[in-house]
This record gives sequence, structure tokens and C-alpha cells, in this order.
Amino acid sequence: MTIRQANSYNLVADIGGTNTRIALAQGADVMPATVKRYRNVDFTGLESVIRQYCDDQGHVDPHAACVAVAGPVRDGRAAMTNLDWTIDTDTLARASRSEKVAILNDLQAQGHALGHIAPAHLRQVLTGTSAGPDATKLVIGVGTGFNAAPVFETPRGRIVTASESGHANLPIRTDLELRLCQYVSNAHGFPAVEDVLSGRGLERVYAFLGQEAGEPKEILAQDIMTALADGADARAAEAARIFVRILGTVAGNLSLIQLPFGGVYLAGGVARAFGPYLTQFGFGDAFRDKGRFAGFMSNFPVTIIEDDYAALTGCACQLEALDRQG
Repeated sequence: MTIRQANSYNLVADIGGTNTRIALAQGADVMPATVKRYRNVDFTGLESVIRQYCDDQGHVDPHAACVAVAGPVRDGRAAMTNLDWTIDTDTLARASRSEKVAILNDLQAQGHALGHIAPAHLRQVLTGTSAGPDATKLVIGVGTGFNAAPVFETPRGRIVTASESGHANLPIRTDLELRLCQYVSNAHGFPAVEDVLSGRGLERVYAFLGQEAGEPKEILAQDIMTALADGADARAAEAARIFVRILGTVAGNLSLIQLPFGGVYLAGGVARAFGPYLTQFGFGDAFRDKGRFAGFMSNFPVTIIEDDYAALTGCACQLEALDRQG
């Protein structure tokens, strides 16, 4: 077991509903050999999993620690809908024995990672007008849930603001989308963006199409994507088309709100899975379908983040920025 010098590393973690990934970082660089994944069900809380990791890394004593969580963060405390853990700065400081700690929403962490992701892990979907390094950017996360975070460059450093965009109303452009909204409302009481633009949302779109056809059937999102790749299920292709068109509409709406001339970045497992199909199913057309502002939408390039460690990198970058600030 490697014995690591105290206060020589920072600890970074990405806490999901099922698993927690933890790593050590030096400056903005995550050390790949130190990345470990733990099942949340095996631990009673954040403190126990971090202490287990520190022991596994030779009783490492980090200088600072930052975690990214899939949920809203307020006043140093995070709330997660699928995990009954106490996640706050006091717990993080005690567990990691760190002098400096931070808690980020997972999309904030992705935003802090921009500029530190290898080009090989970026897939361009739409080109756009080039912009300066200080231009605003926008990260949109599509995975277990949906969210977005704008990234602002300021004289005092980068600011990534949190939101809960996935819980805004679904946009409605067609009669089919209206019926889809009504279908979601009947099941959940409110047609939120996340109810369609997520892994579970794709399953709902597929089930909705079955109801429309009078042939009810429900399958898992991964099976829908498999059927799409195989070309064996026309309903899977139609569900994917609806998903992509709504994603384009929502991403376009968010872009008009934030004006990300520095680019729109799609993150998350579902976004990565749809990467090969966005052009095929009309993402760009839906993204730019803004009436007299259709031409203006070409200002915003769209790229998929294919780096599974981006949230960890973002946590490392945030700690590096905090160190610079003293």
C-alpha cells in the first residue's frame, strides 16, 4: 500500500444515487490510478465512504476536498432525492480531515471542467460562430435526470451557477407533444422536462407511443437504445426521434436565455448514448427552430462531453481556484 504525504493531494468525489466515485488530484489534474468506485448501499453515509477511501489510499490526509452531488446545494448542504445521506461541509471536512472543502451540484462540476477536457473526449454536434475565451458557456446534463448550468468567466475567475432546469415545464410544439405532456401529467401530476429528457423519460416516451398505438409495452432505456442500434424496433426509433427533437427545443430555449456564445456542452450518460443519433433525428433543426431568431442560433456550437471523469476534474479545478483565492 502506498503511503502518501499529508496535505500533498486534494480529494474529489462524484456522488450519484447508486455509486460514489472518489479520486485524488494534484492541482486541476485527477490522478487516474486513484479513481475508485463504491456502491452507496454498502455505506451508511458520506463520512464512512470517504474514510474507507482514505484508508484504501494509504491513510491519505488531503489538503482539500470537493464533492459533486446530483441535487441542489444550498448554504453548504446538498439534498439528493435518491440517497438518504447527510452531505454538508461539516461532514465533508470531518470525513476527509481537510482544511478546505466545497460542495458542488454535479452540473456545476461539469462546468468547472470545461477547458480541462481532452479534445478526444469532445464530440461536436453543431458548429457555431467562434467566440473569445471569456464567452459564456452552457452545460446541459442528460442522464438519470436533467439539469443545466451556465458558465461565466469574470475578472475574479470562473463562476458556474446552479439551477434546477429539469423541473421546468416541458415545451409543447405539436399535437403529439401535447398528448405526451398529458400522458406524463396523468402519471406524475406535472409535465416536467426531466420526465421526458432522462433515461426514465425515454422509457416514458416509448410507453406513451405504445398507448397511442393501442399496443401497451414498457421496456428499459438501455433496451430501447439496443433496439435502436439494431434497427429491429420502429417504436424505439420513433421514441428516439421525439426525445431528440424535444432535447433540441429545450437546449435552444436555454441557449436563448443564457446566450452561450462560448458553446453548449451536453453531458451525462444519456447524452453520450444519443451522440450518434442527434443529427439523424433532427437535433439541429429543433435547436434552431426559433422563428426570426433561427439564424441567430448558429452563434451557439454544441458539443458532447464524453469524459466520464469530467465531474471529478471540475471538483479539482474548483479547489485549485479556491487555493488561488487564498
